[in-house]
Amino acid sequence: MKIAITGASGKTGFRIVEEAIKKGYKVKQIVRNNSIVPENLRDIETNRLSLDDKIALDNALKDVDALIIATGARASIDLTGPARVDALGVYRQLQSCKRVGLKRVILVSSLCTGKLIHPLNLFGLILLWKKIGENLLKTNIFDWTIIRPGGLKETEDYINEKIYYSKLDTQEKGSIPRRLVAKCCIDSLKENSSINKTIEITSSIDNKKVSFNEAMQII
Repeated sequence: MKIAITGASGKTGFRIVEEAIKKGYKVKQIVRNNSIVPENLRDIETNRLSLDDKIALDNALKDVDALIIATGARASIDLTGPARVDALGVYRQLQSCKRVGLKRVILVSSLCTGKLIHPLNLFGLILLWKKIGENLLKTNIFDWTIIRPGGLKETEDYINEKIYYSKLDTQEKGSIPRRLVAKCCIDSLKENSSINKTIEITSSIDNKKVSFNEAMQII
């Protein structure tokens, strides 16, 4: 299987690339023109483009089996970012998937997506725009999976924590290392039981260890 990863140079994106390579997938990184790809991933096939370039995006996606969308707006003084990235950016990617016939799509979203009263919404109503992006994906056109992680930990020191998997709108707080989010994305590719599910994930050293496949049977 060959997968495309958009936002591949981001803090979660490059970890998804690494985890995909570990599992033997062929990977195509899709990044913005000015993005800096980590040195250890510069030999991986990379397409530099703007998501509003339909032809370039279609060409990047037409020879892959699945897309992982790891693009996401960052908290910023630019309050237009969430609308441009988490809604319009997702829309453009999904339109391209339709044009090239790509059905399998995994979207990295966020815990509490859709909630109005939340501190993150101070940054351009980010959780509301993410909800719009999710809803664009949740159609019978796609074999979709939505990953909603809690607060993202940058360090690799927490990767021995165990993931708590839950269904839509179950968790409201908690955190998880970006590395475990990346692993969850790749697990979703392997398990068809994740198709058409929204998966909320946080982690703790005290959680009971549950395999991804086991979790999908109860979500």
